[in-house]
Amino acid sequence: MLIQMMLFRELVSVRYSVFFHTIEDQIPLFRTTQWMWFAVAIFYAYGDFLYDLMQSNDKLHRYMEVAQYLTTASFGLYATTFCITIATLQRGYIRFQINQLCWTVVVLCLIVGQLKYVMHNIFNGLFWYVFPCCLVFTNDIMAYVCGMTWGRKFIHRPFLSFSPNKTWEGFIGGALCTVVVAWYLSKFLARYEWMTCPTNEIKFHPVPIHCDPDPIFLPATSVFPSQMMDLLPRDLIKLMRNVVQICEERREFDGGAILSPCVSGNLKQTHHHFELTWKGYIPIQIHSIFLSLFASLVAPFGGFLASAIKRAYGIKDFASIIPGHGGVMDRMDCQFIMALYTWVHYNTFVRLATVSVHKLVYLFSLLSKEEKEAFIRQIQLPRPKPWSDDAFHWY
Repeated sequence: MLIQMMLFRELVSVRYSVFFHTIEDQIPLFRTTQWMWFAVAIFYAYGDFLYDLMQSNDKLHRYMEVAQYLTTASFGLYATTFCITIATLQRGYIRFQINQLCWTVVVLCLIVGQLKYVMHNIFNGLFWYVFPCCLVFTNDIMAYVCGMTWGRKFIHRPFLSFSPNKTWEGFIGGALCTVVVAWYLSKFLARYEWMTCPTNEIKFHPVPIHCDPDPIFLPATSVFPSQMMDLLPRDLIKLMRNVVQICEERREFDGGAILSPCVSGNLKQTHHHFELTWKGYIPIQIHSIFLSLFASLVAPFGGFLASAIKRAYGIKDFASIIPGHGGVMDRMDCQFIMALYTWVHYNTFVRLATVSVHKLVYLFSLLSKEEKEAFIRQIQLPRPKPWSDDAFHWY
């Protein structure tokens, strides 16, 4: 929240400094209404997180009677801020004030809307916060190194017209380096419980954390589909490691077929397919490839947007709070959309169940007596066999 406050201050100050002579004497409560909009957005974002956290923790269910009014309180703050904003419109400056209001809303979308789920990422496991941040840092550093080393030596076409220092070599080289780092860094972080374990509690002092590790953080073995192997030349496949040739052999007594690894010199066996087994990898490494590609190919455009804003208003840095690096926005510009994508990726490809036991217990407590009895009767009904026609209709 502190970082978001600093980001909001830096971004709204860009236009405030430029138009200070207009705002100072002509527009009342200008800064006040801007911070009121920020308070509304923060209250809604963190209120939604707290409500979700309370649902997933039995110990916090007693606070749900109060927490259920968070949405109403958020709307009350929104309505109040909206009315005050409209009431402060001044004749002759309405177009300017609407432009400023649009700028404030865009800033809130960038720093609150995209970071709305960063707390969910942290509580899903510290890995989902630290790892994406490290990917952005890695891409930023390696794009700079590759750009300084090979910039404009292979591709002379400009990368971005408004940012002449950016090069194709830096963009491509940073992406390749980020994918490699992601592969090994994800495996390293997966070793630690305090990185991978989720939690549904808020502690104000360090406590040990233990859990049954998610399968995506454990070593796995995969067998590639044989159809994929058929697309490659046979001589090339035989050069690959861990490839097993499976042969078919007819049984003499009933004419049936047996599939087994081929034995050299056995004339009764005929080639059937190849099997490639991949051992020793961790599934999170596969996820790391997609996260690193997003951090390399999409997240940098957050930095390009920040560069465009600075060029539009003729400033070098958003602030000087970090010596030699400018402001918080200069370091966080790529993190916004990366945090949002991490949440989307986690909920789409990692967390298959969106309802936990604790949430079901809470939702069950909200039912009336008749609804509870009907629910119990429903779950006690005999389940049809998965392969029957009735099962299809039941599912």
